[in-house]
Amino acid sequence: MIRGSIVALITPMTANGQVDYPTLEKLVEFHVQAGTHGIVAVGTTGESATLPVDEHVKVVETVVKVVNGRIAVIAGNGANSTAESIELSKRMAHSGIDAFLSVTPYYNKPSQLGLIKHFEAIADSSEIPQILYNVPGRTAVDMLPPAVAELSKHERIIGIKEATGDIERLIEIKNLVADDFSLLSGDDASSLAFLKAGGHGVISVTANIAASEIAQICDLAQAGKFDEAKVIDDKIQVLHDKLFIESNPVPVKWALYRMGLIPESVFRLPLLNPEPNSQLVIEQALQQSGFLNA
Repeated sequence: MIRGSIVALITPMTANGQVDYPTLEKLVEFHVQAGTHGIVAVGTTGESATLPVDEHVKVVETVVKVVNGRIAVIAGNGANSTAESIELSKRMAHSGIDAFLSVTPYYNKPSQLGLIKHFEAIADSSEIPQILYNVPGRTAVDMLPPAVAELSKHERIIGIKEATGDIERLIEIKNLVADDFSLLSGDDASSLAFLKAGGHGVISVTANIAASEIAQICDLAQAGKFDEAKVIDDKIQVLHDKLFIESNPVPVKWALYRMGLIPESVFRLPLLNPEPNSQLVIEQALQQSGFLNA
């Protein structure tokens, strides 16, 4: 089972907008050393929407190479075209990843049956396990628990990243799926409550910055030490909040730049760096949580 702290890794870029592979390798090693349990490469936070297929695959292969089997590597393969998602899956079939993360098809707004058929077709196309990803706030479609339950019957669909932040939704899904189906939070602010309610881990944006802290929270939660986990989580709640002051991954990438963990804060259009007021809020959050000196 995939569980624990899984960072939704950013994709660093150079000043001219190319992928910065040396910095990517340093970030991956940073997470391995910090105790992160897994990495999602080229998900939403990794700017999958603006990376062509060749780059997408190369980033994933770079992450796999540096990880070298030490922690789990999950690759984003989501698209709003089933055929495109299948093509991505085939291109990464021999990359050495542990699983795919596949987001609900955005913009199309398919029915629940359409979602089931979409994910079944993707899972049928590859031997690599699939993790579903439900984030209705960004995709305009909500995959409901009965659809998740139906998809969980597929031998290669092994879990879900549930990003609604709704703990009742988690409980409903948990009651409908097998015990070995990975339940992963996609909402940092409610992730500790998610773990306490029976979730297995979190795919985290905040972990880009607070890597060891999120890993500790997950380890403590697994051991049932929720009071100790809450002490750590309380210190970084401000990050859970302010890292979403603008659309992800804009704030978290700029925060990593401000901390000196990446040399540039560069995006591809239509994304841009945070507005000056947002930069001030993010900087204050980094200071408040102890990740940046005042």
